[in-house]
Amino acid sequence: FVGGVGLPPRRKKMSTRPSKGDPSGGKAEAKDNDMEVAGGEDKKAASGDRNEKPEKKEIYTYEAPWLVYGMNWSVREDKKFRLAIGSFVEEYNNKVEIVELDEEAGKFECTGSFDHPYPTTKIVWMPDRPGSRPDLLATTGDYLRLWKVGKDRVSMECLLNNNKNSEFCAPLTSFDWNETDPSIIGTSSIDTTCTIWNVETNQAKTQLIAHDKEVYDIAFAPSADVFASAGADGSVRMFDLRSLEHSTIIYESPSLVPLLRLSWNKQDPNYLATFLMDHKSVVILDIRSPAEPVAELKGHHQPINSVAWVAHSSCHICSGGDDCQALIWDLSPLPKPIVDPILAYNAEAEINKLEWSALQPEWVAITLQRKLQILRL
Repeated sequence: FVGGVGLPPRRKKMSTRPSKGDPSGGKAEAKDNDMEVAGGEDKKAASGDRNEKPEKKEIYTYEAPWLVYGMNWSVREDKKFRLAIGSFVEEYNNKVEIVELDEEAGKFECTGSFDHPYPTTKIVWMPDRPGSRPDLLATTGDYLRLWKVGKDRVSMECLLNNNKNSEFCAPLTSFDWNETDPSIIGTSSIDTTCTIWNVETNQAKTQLIAHDKEVYDIAFAPSADVFASAGADGSVRMFDLRSLEHSTIIYESPSLVPLLRLSWNKQDPNYLATFLMDHKSVVILDIRSPAEPVAELKGHHQPINSVAWVAHSSCHICSGGDDCQALIWDLSPLPKPIVDPILAYNAEAEINKLEWSALQPEWVAITLQRKLQILRL
């Protein structure tokens, strides 16, 4: 990461490019010589102490046999370094792999995989930190599916379909698993609807026409009842399951440009983030003052692909895009304008998705080309 405003000048750029002559090419290996962090000189000065434990790695890379798109951190406390990744292959047969970091060996191991029809549009582990529930993973593509992860195999638990009167299905663009009530999943679809599922009964609780065009994303607030959606009609709309006859349009983009993704701040539920199709800025919304964004974060040189709030902070957000950059922003100066990011990471290729670890606030994961990388700040 590159230091921005107010950071120590010793903080240097981190690079994921393999060095010349590196036979591994960065595959599934940890690299400890690709960066310098603030305080690095002090660490080196102390390295002469034989009793000192070796420094932990800062970057771990896993290379898949296909383009990686879907990705999600496990939230179980006994699986802190477990992630699921999904392939993006333009054909029916796709894959999901479960990978886990072996900290002693310093590399990722694939601990499970399964076939998936079409690419996954999203992957989410069940929000179950104590691990008291079944170890479940959900995916969307043509349908919403739940998968049970066992010691030796992964099996499909159920396929949820609310359109049983037709042999055709409307592809699902995204979904969100309610952290307050893990029995609830909400899906978004190209058919303009959002569907709220009870995954304990495998039944749809409700389905509503949410937008005038395709719905591209859905996100729950830190509550059991409130969610928001974004779509091709250029609007962000907020709903309450207790009164679905009404919804609130909290933002419409200029010229109604489609909005691709939506992320709700779980530490401060007044704030959401979204971004426009083929645009280079992140739009920050405050539900207390709808219509106008409270901030536009302009630091990317190419279109944005992903945004994620830092899991442990109410005022930090990360964005990644086609300019191969992951930028971290500090929103604490609001309502003053946010001019520059505080940290920047330069990857070796376009960043398709990024996500912060909910259990380990110093780790963020990104996907680029065939690689999954986790980075420690």
